[in-house]
Amino acid sequence: MDFLTLAEKRYSVRKFKNIHLPQNVIDEILRAGHLAPTGCNYQPQRILVINTDESAEKLKLCTKCHFDAPTAMLVCYNKNECWTRKYDGAVSGPIDASIVTTHLMLKSAEMGVGTTWVMHFDPFKMREEFNIPDEIEPVALLVMGYPADDAEPMHLHGENRDASEIVAFESF
Repeated sequence: MDFLTLAEKRYSVRKFKNIHLPQNVIDEILRAGHLAPTGCNYQPQRILVINTDESAEKLKLCTKCHFDAPTAMLVCYNKNECWTRKYDGAVSGPIDASIVTTHLMLKSAEMGVGTTWVMHFDPFKMREEFNIPDEIEPVALLVMGYPADDAEPMHLHGENRDASEIVAFESF
């Protein structure tokens, strides 16, 4: 499948089969995240794989947006390993983690694994439940699994603003 077809067909899955992803599938998805570009290639990303019944139950304590997914990946970054922009001190970590999450999400879609990118989670509870050190900053939760037979996109999935509303050339 070419990239634009993949991007167009991919949607946020909110109903999953109760099957944990096999390790070989997880490994291939993680490889895509490992290949993601990061600021100066410092690779500050850290990915927590949640793929057991026990860890899935702990995840439910951290977010209501778990959608009973059998598997999830929490994408974080190490605050001490980010590239920093000299002009204003902005760090690349949140952007790096977002790029990694996008790679994970799109590779999953290519493999028939459904995902939903979740930002609605309690980072303090996540730290507590999964023993996340202070220097590791959670950014994105990717709940994932094989889509249920009756899974379908939300009603607004196929609607996009006109390109003229979101793209400017030369200046705004």
